[in-house]
Amino acid sequence: MVKNYIILLLFFLSVSAKAQYGSLSNAAEISIITIGPGAELYDKFGHSAFRIKDTLSGVDVIFNYGVYDFNTPNFYTKFAQGKLLYQLGVSYYQPFFESYVAQNRWVKEQTLNINSTEKQAVSDFLWNNAKPENKKYKYDFFFDNCATKIRDVIQIVLGDKLEFKEDHIKDELTFRQLIQQNLQANSWGSLGIDIGLGAVIDTKAKPIEYQFLPDYVYKGAANAVIHRNGETEDLVKSTSVLFENTPSTATGNFFLSPLFIFGLLGVLIVFVSYRDYKRKMRSRYLDTAIFFVTGLIGVFLLLLWFATDHTATANNYNLLWAFPISILVVFAISKKKVSPKLKRYALLLLLLLILLTIHWITGVQVFAIGLLPLLVALAVRYIYLMYYISSIPPASSETSLG
Repeated sequence: MVKNYIILLLFFLSVSAKAQYGSLSNAAEISIITIGPGAELYDKFGHSAFRIKDTLSGVDVIFNYGVYDFNTPNFYTKFAQGKLLYQLGVSYYQPFFESYVAQNRWVKEQTLNINSTEKQAVSDFLWNNAKPENKKYKYDFFFDNCATKIRDVIQIVLGDKLEFKEDHIKDELTFRQLIQQNLQANSWGSLGIDIGLGAVIDTKAKPIEYQFLPDYVYKGAANAVIHRNGETEDLVKSTSVLFENTPSTATGNFFLSPLFIFGLLGVLIVFVSYRDYKRKMRSRYLDTAIFFVTGLIGVFLLLLWFATDHTATANNYNLLWAFPISILVVFAISKKKVSPKLKRYALLLLLLLILLTIHWITGVQVFAIGLLPLLVALAVRYIYLMYYISSIPPASSETSLG
């Protein structure tokens, strides 16, 4: 794996296309390159690019809209805020291809069925787009990424002649369901996406919007047609598999999965709550930890919603269990003698969990299944807190476990 990253690093640092912006010969071909998913989370969705190959002029280059500059000032801050600019990179085809072979990711090519005028138009558009003043764009995972750019360029150049048919889309899926198709169920990557992204991705995607994923760019192009001179022709002239990868079996360990880990945590919370009930005590350190952790997560999700340009993090109802106000109540809940007013706050937290359940059942937002044991345990703990605070005699001292 380290070798693969070294190859990629050398590729992006040292390879640059020297082909000139100019006329294509009659031998030129333009194709869509689709790369299969990789091992890492950020590779799970595959990749798309354009290839221009002109054997007479010796041009064989890749136009890749998935490039960004690590030397960008405040790189990580801009990335977190959704303000990082991606750009169109131009590179030689062979190193590009070999980098994905080294990662054992399949590579497919769809040669476009376009005439010489249309080929030149695509080429001119891409070379112009690759100019320093034009190459950067504001990335959006769903609506403006390396895959949607492929679709958009073809639409811009071919205009009304191009028709993306929709009959290959058999199921009406939400954006979240489309994402999860590429992820292993009950994995930490799947959990992180379900927590970090809001209800906006639980809307049904239009067939054309499926093409934020490279695999659907491939399928969409395969089913697209060009209306030209009163005739209808397929957009794709030929398809070839440039590299067939060796499939690897997913080796997820259930005992390290979110469902198992949060299951253990949930059992612990319920056990401590039951023990506290039997002893008529309160483990205040547990309550402190719950309020601190859920509150901190809530602050993070709130910032993703309101303090970033990420469109997919809005309307995130994970805030119903990760309630940010809890971070302000940590000091009060950590005291040995708890205020009676906290009973109402515990009731609020319980009501928020009930509201979350309604949102889940009605499909307003889908939540990570791995969180279920934790959510049940939180409900049990909040109910116990309400019971315990109610049982404290006025002006009496509270007995507490450290």
